Amino acid sequence: MIRRIILGDNAAVLPKLPAGFARLAYVDPPFNTGRVQRRDRIRVRSTEGGAGRAGFAGRRYDVTHREGSAVFDDDFDDYTAFLVPRIALALRCLTPDGSLFVHLDAREVHYAKVALDGLLGRDRFVNEIVWAYDYGGRPKRRWPAKHDTLLWYVVDPGDYVFERDAMDRIPYMAPGLVSPEKAARGKTPTDVWWHTIVPTNSREKTGYPTQKPLGILRRIVAVHSRPGDVVLDFFAGSGTTGVAAAELGRGFVLIDDNRDAVRIAAERLAACSPERVGF
Repeated sequence: MIRRIILGDNAAVLPKLPAGFARLAYVDPPFNTGRVQRRDRIRVRSTEGGAGRAGFAGRRYDVTHREGSAVFDDDFDDYTAFLVPRIALALRCLTPDGSLFVHLDAREVHYAKVALDGLLGRDRFVNEIVWAYDYGGRPKRRWPAKHDTLLWYVVDPGDYVFERDAMDRIPYMAPGLVSPEKAARGKTPTDVWWHTIVPTNSREKTGYPTQKPLGILRRIVAVHSRPGDVVLDFFAGSGTTGVAAAELGRGFVLIDDNRDAVRIAAERLAACSPERVGF
């Protein structure tokens, strides 16, 4: 089974990969926020005697360590000219029944959708999935932006992998309106996914500035690939796609040009004991 992390520019790496090796490609590219992406992490200790910063329930804390995260520039003059050619290079890597997921937010998703329809054909577009969460700041001059969008395309509209029975089930919002058996079993998700971001104090947290929750990637990998398949992520970031693939018995190929990202991904995947298989 192929399990590999590659440091390099995906525009240079993708043409060197074999054709038709991946049943699923998921990408979470830069969102074109117009700023440098970074997230500092701090470690704290409780203090006594009134010293330190005020915290929850009257407790006080001192910052004992500040740890810098991976950093990358997220500013593009022509975003689709950056993104779409790289997706075009990846299409040959997909199996005839393969799927492509592109994860964006409101800044560029509308332009990307039009460009990808032109590249792939509108008949290959299957779903727009909204990942909704409720965490972070609340601006006072606009509705708080609390969702991302995932665009799902397939190579063949008549033949693609969709393992409905592999879906994780979620609680009914009104369980009293269904039978006890249905309430206990839960329901299958719709195209709106409510899922928290990676909590600050979570063991899952790596410090990578744009890390996505493992629960989101588990759902995609479980439903759109099968055990033994290979999953491709050519904007791999902190390696969440690879972790989900490894935990679910899939192979993976992760590509990123940021050394910190590759280091973080390798450290996470070491716990999954990935095989080092080259092309």
